[in-house]
Amino acid sequence: MIRSALVLAVFALAACGADGPPLTPSVATTVSVGSGGVHTSTGVSVSSGPVTIGGSF
Repeated sequence: MIRSALVLAVFALAACGADGPPLTPSVATTVSVGSGGVHTSTGVSVSSGPVTIGGSF
């Protein structure tokens, strides 16, 4: 019983990011006005330690 409780505790800590940096989401929006009108751009990224994955639309 103690062994299964320990395994469950390790999985719970891993799921919440206690064993490493948690995922950090980020959103950036840009609005620009020029002679062609108003343009918007939105970027989304997720960081985990030194690794960042993102995209824009």
